[in-house]
Amino acid sequence: METNELAEYVEQSQSLIDASPQMDEQNTRRKLIEPLLELLGWDMLSPEVELEYSVQMGVGTKKVDYALMLEGTPVVFVEAKGVDSSITDSHRSQLKSYMRQTGVDWGLLTNGVQLELLKRKKGGDRPDEVSLGTFSLQELPENIHFLRALSKDSIETGEAERIAENIEATQRAATHLRDNKESIANQITQVVTDEVGDSVSQTVQDGAKQFIDVLASSLQQQGKDEIQFEWDQNPRMQKGTSSEWNPGEGKNAISGTISRAELAGDKNTTVAIFPTHESGLKFLKENNAWGFVRVGQDPDYAAFYVAGDPRKIQYVATVKEIIPAEEATLARSLETYIGNEAGYEPGDQVVVFEPSTFYELEDPIPYEEKAPQSRVYTDLESFKTASTTKDAY
Repeated sequence: METNELAEYVEQSQSLIDASPQMDEQNTRRKLIEPLLELLGWDMLSPEVELEYSVQMGVGTKKVDYALMLEGTPVVFVEAKGVDSSITDSHRSQLKSYMRQTGVDWGLLTNGVQLELLKRKKGGDRPDEVSLGTFSLQELPENIHFLRALSKDSIETGEAERIAENIEATQRAATHLRDNKESIANQITQVVTDEVGDSVSQTVQDGAKQFIDVLASSLQQQGKDEIQFEWDQNPRMQKGTSSEWNPGEGKNAISGTISRAELAGDKNTTVAIFPTHESGLKFLKENNAWGFVRVGQDPDYAAFYVAGDPRKIQYVATVKEIIPAEEATLARSLETYIGNEAGYEPGDQVVVFEPSTFYELEDPIPYEEKAPQSRVYTDLESFKTASTTKDAY
């Protein structure tokens, strides 16, 4: 399962939900949950997926919505609810009891909008079913590491257990750091002041607390996707550090020019490429943002292909956040954008840029053979090395 496949699933699923916000359980299963299971490598039309799997509970029998099987034995239980229903503690307890009764190690509780991953812990006096994470449909791409634990390949190879151990270990470490921030910062301060003197103790204390916060956040992120901790090197960790931007008609957010080689990040850093016309530059310049879109991933950079003339990927910006259009501060009211190039519709999102990061490329990527007709994703290495749009994504 690749990130771009998951992003496509999220985008398609969100469209179905937008069209039917009161989707019942039967339709939720067929349209949202079963495509996800197939994306995870489970063949819905084979014996490895059993619907309405029977579980003996006391003197009665209960049915689990989906049992994912290996060699005739259930390894994952999936309990499904409709989009029109909220996930409750009762649903969670129900799935845990099924797992406990049968010794199944993995569980997924979902209504298509919210997903919760459960794992049966075998240590201690008795096994216990714990939550490894809860996230929304839109948060799936950034939580792909959690989801991979439920893939057929991960379950078969035992990789799922390693993923669970990593998630649990990093969660424990992050929680310990946050719960004990004061005492750990004091210890760091003592070590440093022993070396350089007490005159810098307050500065060191403040810096130590900031370091602990960053380290705890990095550990949690590592639990999601196994990135290595980097201090002030990852573009994501630098977001929100610039001065503020106030949108306004006639303003120009372009900060100058930049070469693609100057863009920070590793080769897998995500770049979202959006098509626009020359008229769309007004929105970009006025708002230091792009709208109105629906984005399934969390890209680090947004780039813009200008259609018509000059037909090239000409602009790039660092993404600060992606928010509902109704929450965005824009140069003009949402109503004024209806029917215009930006094409606002209820439910759309706005991609907000970090202040002073919207640049015109010194080495734009010219058109050849293909151009993005809608938003596409690529990696930073491909974006930096592309000679034309043909090999940019």
